[in-house]
Amino acid sequence: MANPWSGEVALVIDGETRVLKLTLGALAELEAGLESGTLIELVERFEGGAFSSRDVLALIVAGLRGGGWQGSAADLLQAEIAGGPMAAARGAAELLARAFMLPETG
Repeated sequence: MANPWSGEVALVIDGETRVLKLTLGALAELEAGLESGTLIELVERFEGGAFSSRDVLALIVAGLRGGGWQGSAADLLQAEIAGGPMAAARGAAELLARAFMLPETG
């Protein structure tokens, strides 16, 4: 797993470990692509357990793009994520939480 204070999350996609990170640009792209609502509403959906598979996919794509990946959501439709949909949802939730986590001060 990536450093918890770096905002990074690692997922194994098609047998390859990928580092996901929600940079400011990735967050802006994510918000622009949301079918409804804002990032705050997305966070609330995850906190309340009312998120959709579309939310999970959007977060994973944004995190991959923040990590330098140049693909799109369509590229992930046939991808295998180690641990299945639950691991994908946990990774997406963790990624979202880490994006808004304040770093520890020494």
